[in-house]
Amino acid sequence: MTDKIAYTRHDDVAVLRIQNPPVNALSQAVRQGLWDAMDRAEADEGVRAVLIVGEGRAFIAGADITEFGKPPMEPNLPALCTRIEASPLLVVASMHGVSLGGGLEIALGAHYRIAQPSARIGLPEVHLGLIPGAGGTQRLPRLAGVEKSLDMITSGRQVKAAEALDMGVVDRVAEGDPEAVGLSYVSELLAEGATRRPVSELPAAPAIDWDATYNAVLQKGRGQISPATAVRAVQAASELSFAEGMAKERDLFMELMGTDQRQGMIHAFFSERAVGNLPELKGVTPRDLKAIGVIGGGTMGAGIATAALLSGFDVVLIEMTVDAAEAAHGRISGNLSGALKRGKISQEKFDTLTQKALTVSTDYDSLKDVDLVVEAVFENMDVKKEVFGKLDAVCKAGCILASNTSYLDVDEIAAATSRPADVIGLHFFSPAHIMKLLEVVVAEQTAPDVVATGFALGKALGKISVRAGVCDGFIGNRILATYRTAADHMVLDGASPYQIDKALVDFGFAMGPFAVADLAGLDIGWMTRKRKAPDRHPAERVPTYIDRLCEEGHFGQKTGEGYYLYEAGKRAGVPNPKISELVAAEQAELGITPRPFTDEEIVRRYMCAMVNEAAKVVGEGIARRPLDVDMTLLFGYGFPRYWGGPMKWADIVGLDTVLADIEAYASEDAWFWQPAPLLKKLVADGRTFDDLNKDAAK
Repeated sequence: MTDKIAYTRHDDVAVLRIQNPPVNALSQAVRQGLWDAMDRAEADEGVRAVLIVGEGRAFIAGADITEFGKPPMEPNLPALCTRIEASPLLVVASMHGVSLGGGLEIALGAHYRIAQPSARIGLPEVHLGLIPGAGGTQRLPRLAGVEKSLDMITSGRQVKAAEALDMGVVDRVAEGDPEAVGLSYVSELLAEGATRRPVSELPAAPAIDWDATYNAVLQKGRGQISPATAVRAVQAASELSFAEGMAKERDLFMELMGTDQRQGMIHAFFSERAVGNLPELKGVTPRDLKAIGVIGGGTMGAGIATAALLSGFDVVLIEMTVDAAEAAHGRISGNLSGALKRGKISQEKFDTLTQKALTVSTDYDSLKDVDLVVEAVFENMDVKKEVFGKLDAVCKAGCILASNTSYLDVDEIAAATSRPADVIGLHFFSPAHIMKLLEVVVAEQTAPDVVATGFALGKALGKISVRAGVCDGFIGNRILATYRTAADHMVLDGASPYQIDKALVDFGFAMGPFAVADLAGLDIGWMTRKRKAPDRHPAERVPTYIDRLCEEGHFGQKTGEGYYLYEAGKRAGVPNPKISELVAAEQAELGITPRPFTDEEIVRRYMCAMVNEAAKVVGEGIARRPLDVDMTLLFGYGFPRYWGGPMKWADIVGLDTVLADIEAYASEDAWFWQPAPLLKKLVADGRTFDDLNKDAAK
């Protein structure tokens, strides 16, 4: 037996305590230890039952991620679950903290389950492009029925103890030390003469319309295949014997193990954990943060204030006028009332946040005690410099001055103050209290502890924080401008915006680029085009058909008309017939004969433009690693998680083929399709973007 399992005996009960901190991951040593401890309990004279408990924070949080991608080691998890279930002794799992993935499958192998009220269970394998592979899809439906099991497995969501009890997955919920309540429950079962109750021997769940369910889950997953594959595994639990169902689950699991989607989702899983781990911040202590200032109470400022309040900060928000300040307070209260309705906060907490923790003022002097202030005003350099001049005058020494700019030069903003070392970019994404991405933009003179504080704030707010250097648009918006331009070029050359949107949604994006433009506001792109016009290279193709719409005051969803027309109260729009007329007029003016595009060509051009610009961003050091680009696109721009991000997509399809396509497109437009030097070098050296991620981790 390994030291990962402590074996103790309490009268006629053997207690198997899992000791693999911090969360009792199911490493090979834990699996072997459980197997050996079961053997010992069965050989231990007088033992009538086994209680399995976890030490520390959790029962078992799932697989050991350090074993991902390595050859499997015996005993494998399906065999261990079967071994526990087959024991002639009565086996009980006492669950606390989380029991996820293989952890829940171990518990399902027990004959009875007791859980703490705060315990949570789940089968999150779909988030790794997989399905449960150790009987989860076969045992859970026998306890909870098909519908509830499918909801849990296809969503990967965590279920609280009370719901798990209602579902029949746990048999009792009791507060107390997991071992003590477990032993009490085992004693009760033995006193009652309770018999073994292997889940595998329970009746199979009744059938449903499997094909309709499969199609619905596939559609909901926007092309992700693991949730839909889980439907087929649960179907096997309903239609086949338990042993045949287990074999079918294993076949489907192994099938998914070999897919591109699994590669992409594993990359996303590890990158999400690596993105905030920066060598430059090792040993750097962040500054203390208790009170946050926000300048501007529009949608963005109110969202930032909401996120800060929900994370326990006091907030001082500055607006220009009393009316604007009242409106900002209303926006924040509206955001918080959403959290109240969803049960995220209590009424008492809501009252505290809106009446005590939040101060709304028109006086910059109200900011004199804040530790960090985020400017979220109009995207205009002169306006921002004026704000930073005022902040410089009123904020205390050591207060961090942050700009929420989307595009503008943070070095130039910092120069408007006497303390450029305290200035940083914190680019939130709207709505800021919901969107997970935060770009931490490091200017030339930003102090290391200011960078560390930016990341500490991101963590406190529950954000995925990505380090970005200074350039027009930083990481995300710079790349967006390029792939969006590729889409505009395709419109001029003959593809409709609606075909492009559909092709990219089918690829897995949450929305197409033209629907996104309507949502964000067409005036943003219009302003950017006007701002860049004086320095534009003569060879650059810039479609202007949409500017005609902006000149008429149509900016997308907020005005009811953009690429799509929007009815009041409806989020989805219908194609705007004016667009085809505006495009045709520009085509005629430029002498372009439109040609048809296939959906495949649309996706390929869009993705090649994205990867090429991203390679330039990494090559220039704006993003330190390819994974920084991947996380930016995943969490800020609706990129499909199952591809892992654009850099991972490029690795999967082959950098050589991506470069070859870019070079072919360059024959039509050499200015736009200039291959990134980094991409050319990687192809020449036979290396991948992921190799660069590994280099950075050394």
